[in-house]
Formats: sequence, structure tokens, C-alpha cells
Amino acid sequence: MSVKLEPSWKAVLGAEFEKPYMQELRNFLLSEQQTHTVFPPNKMIFNAFEHTPFERTKVVILGQDPYHNVGQAHGLSFSVPRGIDIPPSLRNMYKELSTDIPSFVAPSHGDLSAWADQGVLLLNATLTVRAHTPASHQGKGWETFTNRAIGALSGQRSGIVFMLWGRFAKQKAALIDGGKHLVLTAAHPSPLSAYNGFFGCRHFSRANEYLVAQGEAPIDWQI
Repeated sequence: MSVKLEPSWKAVLGAEFEKPYMQELRNFLLSEQQTHTVFPPNKMIFNAFEHTPFERTKVVILGQDPYHNVGQAHGLSFSVPRGIDIPPSLRNMYKELSTDIPSFVAPSHGDLSAWADQGVLLLNATLTVRAHTPASHQGKGWETFTNRAIGALSGQRSGIVFMLWGRFAKQKAALIDGGKHLVLTAAHPSPLSAYNGFFGCRHFSRANEYLVAQGEAPIDWQI
């Protein structure tokens, strides 16, 4: 597990790497990698932090686990590299964007790096997964680390939009100061739940309205 972290995030989270839970997580990952394929590749585990520095974070879109099939995970929640089929949840995100943002045209790829580079932190609660085994790295320490990141954004910044989709993500609202930030909740964009409140939530336009009201540039969702 690489411990290279973008400098502004290292200032906030660097001490976490010296704590016992993180040492245990490191040992777990080293053991896993001896006998299983682990996604994403080591150099991409902290990709969300690399693309979106702490002081530039405007929006947080929280996922649960990395994708677990070959070639999908590259360290950004809901995103896949170009050339990989667009996953169903992301297709539904594009569908919502098409109705929420009049000018949006669904792209032919699923690479959300352009969002991340504008300040959208695409953060999974768990940053690694065993190949073809969803949820296999939950409860190993990653949630403690990513909770620290969410808590730091809540406590040290203001005016951030947090998009919490589905039961798991909504639980993270307890970490966020709703008086300083905009917390948007909805059903998960998965085909199993998107029609139960994700479609029509208008989170993307609502985020931009809030950012503009804070004196920030809106996110260009078109990629």
C-alpha cells in the first residue's frame, strides 16, 4: 500500500498512517496481495485525494466500495477508466444529469476524472477490494480513515456539498455539520433503487446553485 498522499491531504491525514489501525490495515493488504488480486492498483488507491486537494474540495460524492471486476476501479467512486463499459449506477447518474442540467449530454465513457479535477471528491468509504468479491475489505480500517477525511472537511472547511446516496452513505451525515455545509440525500443510483428517489433529486443543479451562492464557480458536469 503506497502512502503517497497529496500534500494538503497529507497535512490533514498524515498522522493516521502511524496509528495502529492503519498498521493493521497495511498488514492485511500485504497479506491479501500475496494470495489474491486487489483493486485498484496500489498507485491508484489514493487517487481521489490526488485529483481533489483538501482546500479545493467543493463537492463530495460518497461511494461504498471500489468496483471489483478487472479494469474498472481506478480510485474514484462511481468512475471507470475510458474503454471500460459504463456501470449501471453511473448510467443512471447520467440519466439524472440529462434531466437536471438541460445542456448535459451523456458521454460515451465513464471516466469522472474531470469532475474530480474541478473539486468533486469521488470518495469510496473503503478504498480497496478483493477481485470479484464485493465488500471483502469492509471493516478492515478503511472506514476509519475515510471518516477522518469527511470529518476534517466538515470541521475545517465550510460551504461543501455532500451528496449521500443510499442507506450506507446517509449514515455519514452524522459526521457532517449541516450548519456549515449542504447535505443532499437520495436513494442510490443503482437500478435496484434509482426509481425510489434518485431520479428527480436534482442534486447536480442544487449543488451548483449552492456553490454559486457561496461565491464559488459551479461544477461543469459535462465530461
